[in-house]
Amino acid sequence: MRLLIVADAGIGIPRIDLPRIFDRFYRVDKSRSGKTGGSGLGLTMVKKILDIHGGRIVVKSTLGSGSNFFVYLPKN
Repeated sequence: MRLLIVADAGIGIPRIDLPRIFDRFYRVDKSRSGKTGGSGLGLTMVKKILDIHGGRIVVKSTLGSGSNFFVYLPKN
């Protein structure tokens, strides 16, 4: 496996939301809409593509410190 890490220094993701961030149309920030900030499909698509190709994605997030997404890609 190859590892790609995508990190940000944003507000972080609350622990209660972490299990759902890969669900279709799920938004952590309930005040956002399609007009103000995406459709809630980006992480869903990333996970589906990785599943199809035998990869996986793991997220670790700390409120106030940001998030790290660990993307594991197959070598072949």
